[in-house]
Amino acid sequence: MSTRNSDIRAFRKEVWNYWKRNGRHELPWRKTTDPYKILVSEVMLQQTQVSRVQEKYKEFLKRFPTVRSLSKADFVDVLKVWSGLGYNRRGKFLRDAAIVVVDAHKGKIPSDYESLRKLPGIGDYTARAVRIFAFNEPDILIETNTRTALIYHFGGATPIIHDREIWMYAKKAAKGQDPREWHWALMDYGAYLKRCGVRNNARSKHYVKQSKFEGSLRQKRGEILRNLQSGKAFKRNSEYQTALASLAKDGLVVAKKGKWRIA
Repeated sequence: MSTRNSDIRAFRKEVWNYWKRNGRHELPWRKTTDPYKILVSEVMLQQTQVSRVQEKYKEFLKRFPTVRSLSKADFVDVLKVWSGLGYNRRGKFLRDAAIVVVDAHKGKIPSDYESLRKLPGIGDYTARAVRIFAFNEPDILIETNTRTALIYHFGGATPIIHDREIWMYAKKAAKGQDPREWHWALMDYGAYLKRCGVRNNARSKHYVKQSKFEGSLRQKRGEILRNLQSGKAFKRNSEYQTALASLAKDGLVVAKKGKWRIA
C-alpha cells in the first residue's frame, strides 16, 4: 500500500461528496450524542445489519431509557426486548456494563479508552466507537465498511493487507476532520462500495468470514433461550447439551433445583 498527500485529499473529497448526497443521516443513533444511547447502538450493531437494529434500538430505549434503569433490570427482561437480534450475550454484557457504570462511574459512561475497555463485553472497536460518536474524540475505527473503502482506494495490488497498514491510511485520512462525522461518512461510503459489488475484505489479514447460522451453535443457543422464556421444553440431545453448557458458561442460564432458567 502506498499513497501521496494528493491521494488522501482525493479520497476525502470522494467520501465527503458521497456523505453529502447519500449519507444515512436519518439513523436514530446519529441524532444523539448521549453516551448511553451510543453505547446501546454500538453493542446492538456488532455483527448485525443496520435494518435489523433500527426498531430494536427504539424499543430497547423505550423500555430502558437510562443507564440506571438498565442496571436495575433483570436479565430475563432485557432478553425479552433483545430477542430477535441474536448474539444474546451482548444483551447481558450491556446490562452488566450498565451496572459497572452506575457503581464505578456514578452513572456516567466514561470517555477514556481504558475505562471503556474495562466494561463487560466492550472490546477495542466498541470503546473507540463510543469515544468518537459520543464524545467526538479523535480516534480511529477499522471495521468491515471502513476496511472496504481504505483497501479499495489504497490497497493497490497487495494481496494480503495487515490492519496496521490500513490503520496508517485511516489515520492520515482522518487527520483534521470532524471525528464523528468523518467516520459516519467513511462507513457509509464503504457500505456503498459493498453494494456496488466491491468485495475486498478477504484481502485483510484480520478478516474472518462469519459462520452460517442455520444448524449452528448460535441457533441452538437462541432456541434454548426462547423456550426457557416461554416455558417450553427443548431437545436434550448432545448438540443441545453443548449449547446449554455454553449458555451456562456465559452466565445466561443457571440451574436451580434441577431446572434450568434464564439467569
